[in-house]
Amino acid sequence: MDVKIKWLKVKGSWREVADAARTTIRMEEGQKEPSPKWKKRILLAEHSPIRKLTFGWKWSNLPYWVSVHFVRHKFGIEHFVSTQRTDRTGTDRTGARQDSPVEHECFANAQAVMFMSRRRLCGQASPETRAAWKMVVDEIAKKEPEVAEKCVPECVYRGFCPEFKSCGLAESKIFPELVKRYRSVD
Repeated sequence: MDVKIKWLKVKGSWREVADAARTTIRMEEGQKEPSPKWKKRILLAEHSPIRKLTFGWKWSNLPYWVSVHFVRHKFGIEHFVSTQRTDRTGTDRTGARQDSPVEHECFANAQAVMFMSRRRLCGQASPETRAAWKMVVDEIAKKEPEVAEKCVPECVYRGFCPEFKSCGLAESKIFPELVKRYRSVD
């Protein structure tokens, strides 16, 4: 199946994020754009103003069972999945395969995107789910690289693997460098 990202849109701006942050500390709105370092720091801190930055995207030809993995995420994200209802499609869904393609559209705030990355970039996630999520993160990287840099698997986020069965990344030679890069604000 040829899964594709049909589009990805960004709403909100870093100025809005910065101004919301200023509001929380009783400061007036600022005039200058936030620096990349500031963006990385507020993303690492996961302070609430990052939720002003939102992303919308749409997958086409996503296998139904992969779509189900994403629908499990419910905080800071909305999902719109093409129906398989018999009365809407004219096809009896009782015999539908779990790999039937669906259209899956989402919008999510930056915090939800980072959280989903922890689960869906994990080496224990299915390869198909990981690949579909990586497509989204790669598209985000083109528009908001600081956000994409903070989209990491759970082990990199925590500094250790919390899974019952590790994929081995946390024990690899490159792991310390991945953690260092994630934590970097330079």
